[in-house]
Amino acid sequence: MKDQLRGQLQSTYEFFERSTRSLTEEDSDFAPSEGVFTVAGQVAHVAQTIEWFVDGAFRPEGFPMDFEAMDAKVRNVRSLSEARAWLERAVETTKKAIDAHSEEEWHEPLPDGPVFGGMPRAMIFGGIVDHSAHHRGALTVYARLRGKVPPMPYMEG
Repeated sequence: MKDQLRGQLQSTYEFFERSTRSLTEEDSDFAPSEGVFTVAGQVAHVAQTIEWFVDGAFRPEGFPMDFEAMDAKVRNVRSLSEARAWLERAVETTKKAIDAHSEEEWHEPLPDGPVFGGMPRAMIFGGIVDHSAHHRGALTVYARLRGKVPPMPYMEG
C-alpha cells in the first residue's frame, strides 16, 4: 500500500510540474481577474494543501479549518520559483510521512469531521490527487491566457 501512496504522490507531482512547465517566473503575478490566485498563488496553494492534508490526517482534532489564515499566507507568495520550491518541499515531506507511518496507521480512520471523517487516513491521497489536478487545470488556462501552450501532463513530449 505504501508503494501505491508514493506512486500516487509522485505521478501527481510529475503531472503538475509537466503541465505547468510553460509558466515562468515572469508569469508569477498573473491572475485572469482581480481577487483570484495568481500563478504563484495557485502553486503555493497546492503546496499548502498537500501539507494540510498530511498534517490534518495525524492530528487528533483533525484538519485545521482556518482557511482565512491559510489564504493570506498563500497570497503573500509572489514568486513562482518560491512557490515551486514550497511544492517540492511539501512532496518530499509527504514522502517521508508515508514512510514514517505504518500501513496500519494509514488504514486507521480519520477524526470525525467534514474532511473524510471516519475514512481511512490513506484517503487523503485521493484528495491530494484531485485537488492538485483541479489547480493544474486552472494553471493550464492561465498559460493559454498568456499565449503559451501547456504540455500534455501524462508524458514527455
